[in-house]
Amino acid sequence: MAVLILVFLTAFSVVLYATPALIKVAVLKRLIDLPSEDRKIHKRAVPTIGGIIIYAATLFSFSLWYNIDDLEDFSQVYESVKEFKILVATSLVLFFVGVKDDIIGTAPVKKLFANILVGLILVLMGDIRITGLHGVFGVNEIPHWASVFLSLFTYIVVVNAMNLIDGVDGLAAGVGFIATSVFGVWFVFANDYALASLSFSLSGALLGFLIFNFSPAKIFMGDSGSLIIGMFICVLSIKLIEFPLSRLDSFWVRVSNPVLVIAALIYPLTDTLRIFIIRAVKGQSPFEADRNHLHHRLLDCGYSHVKTVIIIYLYSVLTVGASLLSYYLNPSFALFAVLSCSILFILIVHLAYKSALKRNKIVG
Repeated sequence: MAVLILVFLTAFSVVLYATPALIKVAVLKRLIDLPSEDRKIHKRAVPTIGGIIIYAATLFSFSLWYNIDDLEDFSQVYESVKEFKILVATSLVLFFVGVKDDIIGTAPVKKLFANILVGLILVLMGDIRITGLHGVFGVNEIPHWASVFLSLFTYIVVVNAMNLIDGVDGLAAGVGFIATSVFGVWFVFANDYALASLSFSLSGALLGFLIFNFSPAKIFMGDSGSLIIGMFICVLSIKLIEFPLSRLDSFWVRVSNPVLVIAALIYPLTDTLRIFIIRAVKGQSPFEADRNHLHHRLLDCGYSHVKTVIIIYLYSVLTVGASLLSYYLNPSFALFAVLSCSILFILIVHLAYKSALKRNKIVG
C-alpha cells in the first residue's frame, strides 16, 4: 500500500511541478486553442498540449515504482514485461498522433486509422481482449473471432468516448480520475498491485492536472491527453473484466466485473452513443463536432462549468454505487439498473434543457 501511495503522489507531484512551465512554453510557442468557432465555449486563448505532462507523469511514476521482483514466477515476469512493452509501444503511437492533432490538426479518418492500428496491436499481439460476457445476458464465453471483434470495438469506443467528452473545463480529467480511482481500489482488493499501480499513476496525474484544468482552465489536455487516457482506461477495463475469479474474495466474486466497468465509464459511453445516434438521424458524420453533448445541454441550462462537471461527477459516482447491486442481482438485472440510472439522467437533462429554452423564449 505504501508503494501505491508513492505511485499516486509521484505522478501528482510531477504534473503539479511541471505544468506551469509547460503552460509558459505553450504560450511562447503559440501552441494554443483560439475560440475561433461557435461551438467552442472558452473565451480566450488556452494552451492545448496538457496531455504531454499527463502521459509523462503516468509513465514515469509507473516505471519508477513498479517492482518486477514482487512477481512470483517466471511466467508472471514474462507476461508483465510483454504487456509493459505493448503498452509503451501503443501509447507512443497515440501520443504522437495526439500531439500532431493538437499542434497542426489531424483528419478524423487518420486518427481512426491510428486507433484501429493500436487496437489490433493490443488485441492480437498483446492478447488484451474480452473473452466473454461473464454472465451478462446469460453469456459467458464467446468464440475467438467474436472476442477479437468485441475487444477492438470496445477499444475504439472507449478511446473516442474519452476524446469526445473533453469539451468542458475539468470534465474528461475528472471523469478519468473517478474511473481510474475505482479501478485502482478494485485491483488493490484483487491483490494485483501492478494494475493498481498503473491505475493510481494515471489517477494521480489526472488529479494534478485538474488543478490547472478546472474552471477557469489554464490548459487543456488536447488529443495528446484524451487519446492516451482512453487507451490506458480501456486496457484497465479489459484487465478488470477478465480478472480470474479464483483470485477474488467472496464479495468481489459476486459483483459483476463488466457492470462495474460500464458504471465507471457510464458518462462517456452513454453520451457518445447518444451523440452518434443524433448525428446518424440527422445524416451527419459521427465525427463531426457539434454542441449536442449532455455537458453542453447543462451549460445551456444556465449552469456554470463548475456546476456542470460536479453534476456529472456525482452522477458517475452514484452509478458506480448502483453497479454494486450486482452483488445481490443477476448481472443482466444489475446492468439494467445501471442503464436505468443513465436513461434517467439523460431525461432529466433533456427536460431541464427544454425548460430553459422555453424560459429564454418567454424572456426574449
